[in-house]
Amino acid sequence: MAIQVRNLAFAYDGRHVLEDIDLDVEPGRFTAVLGRNGSGKSTLFRILAGILSPGRGQIRILDHPAEDLSSRQRARLLGFLPQQHRPVFPFTVEDVVLTGRAGRVRFTPGPEDLVIAQRALERIGIRHLGQRIFTELSGGEQQLVMIARVLAQEPRILLFDEPTAHLDFWYQARVLCLIRELAAAGFTVAASLHDPNSAFLYADRFIFLHQGRRMSLGDGEQPWDAAVLERVYGVMVSTVPYGRRRLIVPRV
Repeated sequence: MAIQVRNLAFAYDGRHVLEDIDLDVEPGRFTAVLGRNGSGKSTLFRILAGILSPGRGQIRILDHPAEDLSSRQRARLLGFLPQQHRPVFPFTVEDVVLTGRAGRVRFTPGPEDLVIAQRALERIGIRHLGQRIFTELSGGEQQLVMIARVLAQEPRILLFDEPTAHLDFWYQARVLCLIRELAAAGFTVAASLHDPNSAFLYADRFIFLHQGRRMSLGDGEQPWDAAVLERVYGVMVSTVPYGRRRLIVPRV
């Protein structure tokens, strides 16, 4: 497995946020993590990225115990895009993407690092934005730049926490198609998503969190079954066939 989590628990000031979490992230697949706000999705991703330390449990990243990895080693295995990023300095897009090389550069970026940054911009389809000022871009353009920055790390695993949050419909589709393409190209991708329909359209595997715990499916249940989603989200839904899966709409 690309990521293995066993018996994971975490609490903020004594308030349990995650409890008894077991999960696997398969290599070369797009795994979607779903659940209501407050279910622990962002906390889980911050723990996997090494920003938070678990209160209990074991995490292995590409068969390495996570606690044995230095920040530089972790950056070479795993790239993380947080839910929010607050740009402050008026850097060019190219310079922002170059900061993704920090885990592989000892002093200052060299010509090879610039080539890798430009290659990442090309892969995302935003090479033309290279000399634009990052703070002057739209929210959707900034999100694409941040994905390019993660790719410039050259990690093997990509973690995206709510990558489509605050994006309009066009950029949501653009980002999700891009994530799908990265998984098809061999990257291991895990993303937390608000919208289950987005997950069912693009992802390969699905993990549900409910009140800080992993919610398992019953025998014969599918992730897009109305009964499953009603347990996760606490709202009545109807389902609509779409290919081999189903999409959902809330009942009104």
